[in-house]
Amino acid sequence: MAQENIILAHYGELPDELAGALEQHLAICEDCRNELIAMQAVEERLALLPVMEPDPNMLAQARMRLDDALDLIPPGGFFQRLRTNFFTWVGHVQSAPALATLLIGVGFISGTLVNKYEAYQAELAKPKVITVSHPTQGTVANVTGIVQIPNSEMVQVNYNRVIPETIEGSLDEPRVRELLLKGISTPTADDVRVNAVSLLANECKVGHECVGGGDPKSIRNQLMVTMLWDEDPGVRLTALEGLQRYVGQDPRVRDAIAESLSRDPNAEVRKQAIATLAPVRSDSTVRQVLRTASTRDENAYIRTASYNVLQGMGDLQ
Repeated sequence: MAQENIILAHYGELPDELAGALEQHLAICEDCRNELIAMQAVEERLALLPVMEPDPNMLAQARMRLDDALDLIPPGGFFQRLRTNFFTWVGHVQSAPALATLLIGVGFISGTLVNKYEAYQAELAKPKVITVSHPTQGTVANVTGIVQIPNSEMVQVNYNRVIPETIEGSLDEPRVRELLLKGISTPTADDVRVNAVSLLANECKVGHECVGGGDPKSIRNQLMVTMLWDEDPGVRLTALEGLQRYVGQDPRVRDAIAESLSRDPNAEVRKQAIATLAPVRSDSTVRQVLRTASTRDENAYIRTASYNVLQGMGDLQ
């Protein structure tokens, strides 16, 4: 292909878009340069010979034969067209300095962006440094503060942990009782609540410091609250059994059990309330609740049991 271009260039037939590429090729190809020099030498020798005008007929026939020969040349393949178009594009670039400058600028900017993107990805891949003061294995209880460090992506978070602890001791120990009282009000751990109520109710049954009075955190008051409001009927029944010992001496306990009889949805709890209130004969509130239960309770056994207790009190009219 280079030889054909040399011939075309020698006779001034080479397109301008291929001239630049041929010039670059001659700069690096010694064989092609030698061929061009040989053609120029032949041309110089021919120039020394006298010029003879060709016969017009022969010239016309030669042109016709040349045209026929050119028509018989098959069109170039894909790679040949690609090569021609490439040299054409190079020629345009060489003839347009502004376009070349633009392409260089686009390449420089693209390379810069690629480098920055790779640096950013490498930064993301690095392990993050986290500084924790006084690390523990406890569960995070709450977050007390969040502060972002200025001009950075660092954040300082202050929080508290719940550190699990275990205490072992007698049921008479104040600290153990305090924890059992907290266990009664634990909303999610059913087994904790059941065990706490059971242990404290047993303490009250045997009379171990089951104090009442005005302190809402006393064991007796906590059992009354549990008997009236706990969602588990088994827990309410256990609390009621724990209060049975004090129904005769504590009017607050009698009122709480009477209220349980009047509104507890569980029949077993109401039955136990009737049995617990049976020894009480002088409390008008208790008699009123029993009369209501003997006539209005939906459970026939409750109505009968209430009636029998009232009969034993001599309260029937």
